Amino acid sequence: MHFLKKGLLAATMFGTIAALAACGGGATDDSAASEDGDIKLTVTTWNYDTTPEFEKLFRAFEEANPGITVEPVDIASDDYDTKLTTMLSSGDTTDILTMKNLLSYSNYALRDQLVDLTDHIGSLDIAPAQESYDMYDVEGKTYAQPYRTDFWVLYYNKKMFDEAGLDYPSNITWDEYEELAKQLTKPDEQIYGAYQHTWRSTTQAIAAAQNGANLIDPQYDYLEEYYDRALRMQDDKAQMDFGTAKSTKVTYQSQFENEKAAMMYMGTWYMGALMTNIDDGKTDVEWGIAEMPQNGKGEVTTFGSPTAFAINKNSKHQEAAQKFLDFCSGEEGAKVLAEVGVVPSYKTDAIDELYFSREGMPADEVSKKAFNPETVAIEFPVDENGPAIDKILQEEHDLILVGDETPKEGIANMEKRVKSETE
Repeated sequence: MHFLKKGLLAATMFGTIAALAACGGGATDDSAASEDGDIKLTVTTWNYDTTPEFEKLFRAFEEANPGITVEPVDIASDDYDTKLTTMLSSGDTTDILTMKNLLSYSNYALRDQLVDLTDHIGSLDIAPAQESYDMYDVEGKTYAQPYRTDFWVLYYNKKMFDEAGLDYPSNITWDEYEELAKQLTKPDEQIYGAYQHTWRSTTQAIAAAQNGANLIDPQYDYLEEYYDRALRMQDDKAQMDFGTAKSTKVTYQSQFENEKAAMMYMGTWYMGALMTNIDDGKTDVEWGIAEMPQNGKGEVTTFGSPTAFAINKNSKHQEAAQKFLDFCSGEEGAKVLAEVGVVPSYKTDAIDELYFSREGMPADEVSKKAFNPETVAIEFPVDENGPAIDKILQEEHDLILVGDETPKEGIANMEKRVKSETE
């Protein structure tokens, strides 16, 4: 699997980053423990109850490190970056910060809010996770340790394919995907052949990845065919229309797990949550995964991004926090993640074997091939103008898919607005 880092971490962007001490810069007093002598580490999380790896990692770390307990500081997923930014600006001392995406990570690094881990990482064996670590490089320095690396695959409902007498998907093209969705749709029952979630990445990130493009660069003509397809599929009732999904706040989990959609492309992070819900009796969906649809047959290009833990410079327990980061990002953490169906950044043949041995995990050859795409492009390149560009692209995405703009009009507006933002 090859990670394509188009436009990632341009050197000029980070000229203003202050030099941070290797493992310092903030108070680090591990003697500031609870009354019984134990150290309590706090970690920011999102949707803790439905994100199984947090609980598993925390308890496994506690078992391996008597005297240290881990407590989540849970934040709603949609509000995560906004809330974390506010917390850090006010001097919050939460010990460990989960870096949900590269865009927010770069912002915190630029603001000198994270401990510089560069020298410490240099003492570790990170070869099995090297590609993920490379994504966190900021002018030769690293401020986070990746523990999971997700990319997008195609989920499908085996039962719905069987009932329609159709072969399961394998290395299909977008044209084949669209045709399958039509055949699997039952409009009268509000069952769709496909579900495309409302995030702009479901159109823009995959289009950029498969066309060798960069969403920071305001030339977006390659997006048109992807938007045309989405609108056609809505008109054909082959997938839920965007306006309905957005206004009713439909979740992708409910669409797939309640068998309202036969196909859905989504990140590999969903596998762990899906299997947990099956284990808990919340759904009995029979599922498999295949490669993301492609422009043509052959090598598979998808998109994705890593997730990491970083240490807050205001943490009072930096030594214990570093132990936590090393555990989660190394082999021990990788084993915990693999056992719950979450893709670890630390990948070896043994870890892959453990991952697919998890009960309920599809282990057929197509699934294993989907798990190892030839190229994974970065979901959204890091840039100093990234947050503003991201906002523009999401706004125009929404306008196109509710029909307020044609794809041509929306793309022209994207280009005009992004050029204005970056001048």
